[in-house]
Amino acid sequence: MAISDGTVVWLGQDSVGRALHPGAEVVDLDGAFVAPAFVDAHVHATSAGLLLTGLDLTGCRSLAELLDAVRAAEGPLVWGHGWDETRWPENRPPTRDELDDAARGARVYLSRVDVHSALVSSALVDLAPAARDADGWSPVGPLSRASHHHVRGAAKDAIPVGRRREAQQAFLAHAASRGIASVHECAGPDISGVDDLADLLATDVLDVVGYWGGLEPVDLPVRGLAGDLFVDGALGSRTAALCSPYADADTSGALYLDADAIARHLVVCTEAGLQGGFHVIGDAAVAAVVEGFEKAAAVVGAPALAARRHRLEHLEMVTAEQAAKLASWGVVASVQPLFDHEWGGPEGMYAQRLGVERGTALNPFSRLAAAGMILALGSDAPVTAVDPWATVRAAVRHRTDGSGLSARAAFTAHTRGGWRAAGVDDGVTGTLQPGAPATYAVWDAGDLEVAAPDSRVQRWSTDPRSRVPALPALDGPAPTCLRTVLRGRTIYDRDAR
Repeated sequence: MAISDGTVVWLGQDSVGRALHPGAEVVDLDGAFVAPAFVDAHVHATSAGLLLTGLDLTGCRSLAELLDAVRAAEGPLVWGHGWDETRWPENRPPTRDELDDAARGARVYLSRVDVHSALVSSALVDLAPAARDADGWSPVGPLSRASHHHVRGAAKDAIPVGRRREAQQAFLAHAASRGIASVHECAGPDISGVDDLADLLATDVLDVVGYWGGLEPVDLPVRGLAGDLFVDGALGSRTAALCSPYADADTSGALYLDADAIARHLVVCTEAGLQGGFHVIGDAAVAAVVEGFEKAAAVVGAPALAARRHRLEHLEMVTAEQAAKLASWGVVASVQPLFDHEWGGPEGMYAQRLGVERGTALNPFSRLAAAGMILALGSDAPVTAVDPWATVRAAVRHRTDGSGLSARAAFTAHTRGGWRAAGVDDGVTGTLQPGAPATYAVWDAGDLEVAAPDSRVQRWSTDPRSRVPALPALDGPAPTCLRTVLRGRTIYDRDAR
């Protein structure tokens, strides 16, 4: 592969390439696997960075382990993430009294794994007194909805600017080390803030596409008013909006935007030439979104809607009819396959919350693809790990038969699909061919899986420059990233560390 000024200019046999480019600097990759770099289509960089540099609760196996972690933490503000009570023997989170005892006066903010509720100490609540009068307040347990937003904002404001920027840089460097060249930052007033997003957009570590999850414009070069603009919440926190109640609680979740508000936002974004979009998970929320698109199409027309390529984040509970309608409006589905890996199946969290029938019907990726929707894969970091090959594997090995993608479709959705979701659809970005940006990753990958003409999967140990489409074996060891390159510029080199 020959590269000039950040663009692929030639691809083919070594001998021909060396003859065509006799003065080129030659980098011998020694048989490594080269492929387009990944795009993570949904991240929260600062929160994910704080998970890397702060209190990581994703490995806690019990309520007691969480409290021990808090006791061992240092500093006046303890920011942690990742607890999941559905995996603990106690099957409940700690009470505020239990947390206060472990905190010893510190301000503690511990987001649940889905980031839609949090455990907080009384000292932190004192910084956000409005939380006590807001929806989602609990005097003893986790806070959700508006109450959660109040305490999260107070905790965020208590983080020194330097620590916040260090967390951002740590996350971006971590993403680059995983073969990711671009991330879509889903910021918003209840998630991070304008200053946080401005710092991210100014970085040169890798490509950052910014989205603002608010109804009002923000004075920053964002791609759209989309991302985590909440129509509802999350299933784990029982705030995703459902048509019928949860199986394990007397609630149907929370609907934050109705169809009229959704339609107004889509019309404003379409007429302004912006990409709009929403966070949507529960079936009641999906129904509201579909109705909102129908109302917006009646105002601006379906072609105008499709031209903007509006996007939906998560889209977990969607029927075939709804998927077909969304595809007709050009909607992008930004989805997270590791959700199914973590919480799918007949015994997972989804089934606990919804019952087995509903809980095993979530994240129907094949249905979305069959309808013609553009798929873009991501992690929703820090909700799930930044691990693109595990994400591809989870999309293929879906816990519900018939809901997964082919390996080639999953890989494409995690590379070219991410660029297309952000409006880059020149036909070459996200591929490796002459004329494409030289954005790629180099992997120590071992065996490759090659899709044969009869659609069976064979395993080959072959030269990765072969014209036969090949991917690392999904059932084998995860490939190791050796180098990540963005438009000809190396942003990660394992040997240079």
